[in-house]
Amino acid sequence: MPKVSRQSATQGGDFGPVVDRAEEVESYAVDFLTFREDIDHRPLLKGLPDDRCQCPHWGYVFKGELVFHYADRDETYEAGDAFYAPPGHAPTHTAPGTEYLQFSPADELQRTSEVIMKNFESMRPPG
Repeated sequence: MPKVSRQSATQGGDFGPVVDRAEEVESYAVDFLTFREDIDHRPLLKGLPDDRCQCPHWGYVFKGELVFHYADRDETYEAGDAFYAPPGHAPTHTAPGTEYLQFSPADELQRTSEVIMKNFESMRPPG
């Protein structure tokens, strides 16, 4: 059976406010995520349907706090919580040092990541 750890993951990288150690396993993305700053993904999701992530995620929070905002509710997960986030969410990370493991369909996550990176680049000050 394939396996991956934070140390063995070969994809992702250090993006400043977030470190993503990732690997694709059998058409699923496995991401070990660490957030160094508070991040509200809502501006980064602009351009997706309803300006929300349409990729489902399953995961486990090791440290900190993760909030998924839906059109009709918010769901908060803290250290020790497992989660499922169906399509139609916008995450925020409100505790620097938040760490979690996330599993997602790789093709759907790739489409979302492309929009996030495009928006992230457009928000950066010229330099």
